[in-house]
Amino acid sequence: MGVMETIKIIVSCSLCLYLLFFLIKLIHRLWWAPIRIQRVMNSQGIRGPSYRLIHGNMKEVLNMRTATMSKPMDLSHNIFPRLEPHLQSWLNIYGKNFLMWHGPEAQLVITEVEYVKEILNDKEKSYVKGGIEGILKKLLGDGLATSKGEKWAKQRKLASHAFYAESVKNMVPAMIESVEMMLERWKHHEGKEIDVFEEFKVLTSEVISKTAFGSSYLEGKDIFEKLSKMVFLVSRNTLRIRLPGLSLFWKSSDDIESNKLKREIRDSITRIVRKREKVLREEGNFGTDLLGLLVEAYNDTDKKSRMTLEDVVDNCKTFYIAGHETTTSLLSWTILLLAINREWQDKLRKEVLGLFGEQNPTAEGIARMKQMTMVINETLRLYSPAPGFTREVQWESKLGRLVLPANLTLIISTLSLHLDPHIWGEDAHLFNPERFSGGVAKATNNNLAAYLPFGLGPRNCVGMNFAINEAKIALLMILQRYAFTLSPTYIHLPVLQIVLRPENGIQVMLHPL
Repeated sequence: MGVMETIKIIVSCSLCLYLLFFLIKLIHRLWWAPIRIQRVMNSQGIRGPSYRLIHGNMKEVLNMRTATMSKPMDLSHNIFPRLEPHLQSWLNIYGKNFLMWHGPEAQLVITEVEYVKEILNDKEKSYVKGGIEGILKKLLGDGLATSKGEKWAKQRKLASHAFYAESVKNMVPAMIESVEMMLERWKHHEGKEIDVFEEFKVLTSEVISKTAFGSSYLEGKDIFEKLSKMVFLVSRNTLRIRLPGLSLFWKSSDDIESNKLKREIRDSITRIVRKREKVLREEGNFGTDLLGLLVEAYNDTDKKSRMTLEDVVDNCKTFYIAGHETTTSLLSWTILLLAINREWQDKLRKEVLGLFGEQNPTAEGIARMKQMTMVINETLRLYSPAPGFTREVQWESKLGRLVLPANLTLIISTLSLHLDPHIWGEDAHLFNPERFSGGVAKATNNNLAAYLPFGLGPRNCVGMNFAINEAKIALLMILQRYAFTLSPTYIHLPVLQIVLRPENGIQVMLHPL
């Protein structure tokens, strides 16, 4: 036998072995592992829709969502059946905790408050942030929202320093200045219709640019626009299932576009970083805002503490999105609720004028706005920006009466908790800020895990005080100048695009006082 023939036989055998190994691994992932987990959970009384090869339950989810999202809904605040019809349907069939399938990935949906509390306050570090992939990975990278372990702890410490109470207090003048710019534009819309969602997108972009990155909205406009496109692509691909390894051989048009956007966003943020580094050389100071702290960490002489440029870029993307999308959502839905419930609009205006008159707000005065806090809390309950949270079981763990296998994904649905009549009463789907008159603890009967607009536990939202302060300042300054009513052109179309937003905006009529 010749040498070439021997080589051919070896190559053929190697290829056959590789294909056999790949096939065994594929069968294990797509069939054996899901069936094993399904049996383990069924034996503990946890049921759910049956696993289907490759797509899991995503075809059913897509069909249900398509049916509910294809038309506007009545002006109701019970948005759970529209946005997550599969969860509502399966909760009714299988009970408070059930198993569903995102492709071959097992997902345990948890709606029992005690379980939610245990998962989010995890002291044993059994329930960690799961890995992300695809376009979402390109969007968020390995920043604060997605990182784990020591890397997360380092990033969390830095972000906490940027948004601690005194820092947020010092941001108030910049927030006021940005709202004044918006209200100056509003003078051209007096007595007319205005889309507040579009207005708040510009406002919140301006505020996060000024306070966290020391720039203006115009400087960051290109970044915001590209990030918005990425958010849309993520939402469009959420329910799509891909065969393992397929992306190595074939890329969709969304994959190609998201790769291009990722490169362009990285280049834009890198230019901002280089600009801040130049400030150090000229002034000897990175600055105390978020960007300054990130750039300082990037230039740290201690290798253990130093951040990579990728880490800086990923955290900038995270905070551009978080500081922009979530507050835009909160402000937009609050205006909608106040436009519908005029008596509460009048109550808030009375509180605002009583505290500030026609003067700009102060940090001390903002903290005394009890009724404003009640309205914001109720808005966050009905229209929470984050629809839910995910965790991954790191090793076999005990959760109450359940034994959870490793690598199981846990889904906590904020919407189902926030709109549950068993928790909030028969008026759970109605706007009633009075429920928060005694604070969140009293409203939830001390079940704080029932109310999760900013999460709970060590990974709660680091920018919570920033978002609430910004929303209060914008709302009170609007109420000082305008009354507003819902425009007859408004169509109620809540959608999920990473955060909860109105698909066609929120149109109101502006009435100067």
